[in-house]
Amino acid sequence: MEMRAKEDIQVSEDITPPLPPLAFSLYNSSLSSHCSSCSLPLSTTTNTTATFINYCSNGGCSSTIDASLHYSSAEHHLLSLLHSNPSLFPHSDSSDLRLSLRLLHLLPSHSHSLSPRLLGVLTNRDQFRDSARVRVGARVMAMARAIRDKGDSDFDSCELEEAVLCLVITNAVEIHFNGVRVGIGVYDCRFSWINHSCSPNSCFRFVPILDDDSLVSSTAMRISPCGDAANMEGRGGSTDNLAKGVGNYGPRIIVRSIKGIQRGEEVTITYTDLLKPTALRQSELLLEYKFVCSCKRCSAVPQDYVDHALQEMFCANFTRGCSKTLDNDYKDQVVELLSDMLDSTIEEYMEVGDPVSCCEKLEGLFSEGLLNQHLGQAKGDVAIDVKLSPFHYLSLNAYTTLISTYNMRANFSGEMDHLSIDMSRTRAAYSLLLAGATHHLFLSEPSLIASAATFWIDAGQSLLSIGCPFWSSFANGKLRNLPDAPEVNCPGCSLMDNFKSHYIFTQTQNKYFDNTTQVFHKCTSIITPKVWSFLIQGCKNLKDVKDPIDFSWIQVKRTFEYTWSQQAEFNSCHGSENGDLSKCVSGDESIDVRTATYQLGVHCLLYGGFLSSICYGHSYNTQLIRNVIYI
Repeated sequence: MEMRAKEDIQVSEDITPPLPPLAFSLYNSSLSSHCSSCSLPLSTTTNTTATFINYCSNGGCSSTIDASLHYSSAEHHLLSLLHSNPSLFPHSDSSDLRLSLRLLHLLPSHSHSLSPRLLGVLTNRDQFRDSARVRVGARVMAMARAIRDKGDSDFDSCELEEAVLCLVITNAVEIHFNGVRVGIGVYDCRFSWINHSCSPNSCFRFVPILDDDSLVSSTAMRISPCGDAANMEGRGGSTDNLAKGVGNYGPRIIVRSIKGIQRGEEVTITYTDLLKPTALRQSELLLEYKFVCSCKRCSAVPQDYVDHALQEMFCANFTRGCSKTLDNDYKDQVVELLSDMLDSTIEEYMEVGDPVSCCEKLEGLFSEGLLNQHLGQAKGDVAIDVKLSPFHYLSLNAYTTLISTYNMRANFSGEMDHLSIDMSRTRAAYSLLLAGATHHLFLSEPSLIASAATFWIDAGQSLLSIGCPFWSSFANGKLRNLPDAPEVNCPGCSLMDNFKSHYIFTQTQNKYFDNTTQVFHKCTSIITPKVWSFLIQGCKNLKDVKDPIDFSWIQVKRTFEYTWSQQAEFNSCHGSENGDLSKCVSGDESIDVRTATYQLGVHCLLYGGFLSSICYGHSYNTQLIRNVIYI
């Protein structure tokens, strides 16, 4: 099945109206903190109308279809069963079982069909039926339904429960708001028939249920099924005759373009992490979805630039490039060993909760490199000190973990104030490096725009917190005004003015994207060097990183061309001969580091917000951007 564009679609346009879920379910960890009807965070005062679940106190959510479904689908009975006997399903989360029960409730009471599709979407039962989680989960679901019906059931024959649970495994998407993962949902064929690509042209976002659905009627469905999918409406593809109440609860999903899409072109999204190399993506897709991707990026020979960079490693001094050639077997051994060491360090951190030990181990691992003696293999008479480039997927994973651990250390009340400041500074350094490395990859693969947006926003917030101690309280709404804040306007660029006039818009043309990106590059090329030396003070792991945004200091032969036109402009901005940039705020040598850090944070946050608006629309992070613009 596939979905194709019914018309030409520009970058940064919604291509579906808000689509309601067939069913959704909160994670177990979210049941006490989020509304089970709308999925939004609960206020301090909640209205609990059923055991195990909670509803908003001011939205009337308890009177919606969700409360009825909680009981009639046997979800309540399953939670009670697992609460009294946890060994029946020895897993920490039962959201997939509860979602499956809700979907089962949508099927006609006389339905015992085990066709490849239920509710119009693929079950993949033949691929998952041997899974222990499916077998055990289906049995527990059947037990809960039997308790609801006050009757007996053949728990050894749970074919329908297995089929629906397989449907959930195949089609459920994780629901998140502002980076917080709250649960999972299954949406009908208008979304579920959109196929995967490792270089997708679309993404999606979630919005809470609207009080008046008539407000969304003006948004057209700009995609339609193609091929065999076009005939599915008459063979189980429609949800028109499902149980009353479908669509009356749960977060809506909206698909949005991140590339230009021509009429008749297939619309695609991604099912996996695009910041993984091809082999890992394929392994994940095969394990979780039972297919192998054959998109342009996966089938490229040789590898496209991003996949090459995600596996790029260096020997000798990696700031001078790779001086020796490593054979593939040796590289594989290095990556496997580093990956195991990284995973074990993170696992220990999650179990023990010692951020200091985690930081020390990760930084030692990535700053000292990996000598060939660790692998029990000699390469001639010279020991080769192997290191990973900042673009390697293991490096990106390590940066993400270090950001988390340094943030924890910065907020740890047992540490002295000056140590907390040092921890915050190092956290900001890793955030900036992660954003810069991801952006470097994004310039070659536009599909990485969502990751780039997230990391630039995080880097901006980290830098602003250092440049202005009150920023975090202000951003969280605890302060109405931001005291002692440096000047936010940059006299050498129009980035702030562009946002004041354009941060609310419906679409983003390539020309406007290029101009905004060039402006961002010009200013950050001058501000960053001064700020970077301040951020990495005392951090041995980052001493060899000359610049976290301009990576020209890594002398590596590149055989791939960038796809974004602004890359040439980006390179030209990072040279001492570019005299036109002297008017940028950091061109003033008298500017102090604190102000420069704050200015860099403003640029990163605004640019991240700009990229987010392309992915998710103008309302995404609107308040955060407004905080910066109207300080």
